[in-house]
Amino acid sequence: MSGKELSKENAVMAIYNSHQDAEEAVKQLQRAGFDMRNLSIAGKDYHADEQVAGYYTMGDRMKYWGKKGAFRGAVGGVLFGAAFFAVPGIGPIVVAGPLVTWIISGLQGAVVVGGLSAVGAGLAGIGIPQESVLRYEMALKTDKFLLLAHGTAGEVARAQDIIGATRPCEMNVHSSEETQMPAAV
Repeated sequence: MSGKELSKENAVMAIYNSHQDAEEAVKQLQRAGFDMRNLSIAGKDYHADEQVAGYYTMGDRMKYWGKKGAFRGAVGGVLFGAAFFAVPGIGPIVVAGPLVTWIISGLQGAVVVGGLSAVGAGLAGIGIPQESVLRYEMALKTDKFLLLAHGTAGEVARAQDIIGATRPCEMNVHSSEETQMPAAV
């Protein structure tokens, strides 16, 4: 994480139906030179019948092991920071990137209000509007994947173009002025 608060920056949030689609977007952003420290992903990497074997970090990179093996190594190898959360109402999720810190900060700051999950608390704590947070929580509940890219307006516009080309099922831009601009998908 750059040390800047997201509320002073901008973000684009994309929702993907599959981990493979979200992973492809991460790869495209990496190829384009997007700063991987400004990128987070969250989702379930396994079905309800699978058990988590564990996850670990190596320096600032993560590996997650479930019944089917590594958490799609390409994502774990490029994102910074990782955590596994068992979120009531959502279930077990893996989160990689700065969103991990924001979730923990949201929980420590007692941001959890209005029935938001830990993920929702982290997103709300960084300025994502509550109506958007509720959509993102629902996406996780329905086994979709979230990809969050943040940075300056220029960095986010660039990320939006790259992410848009990967055809997410939904994409929204959240600006530093805290106005939400739906992005065309």
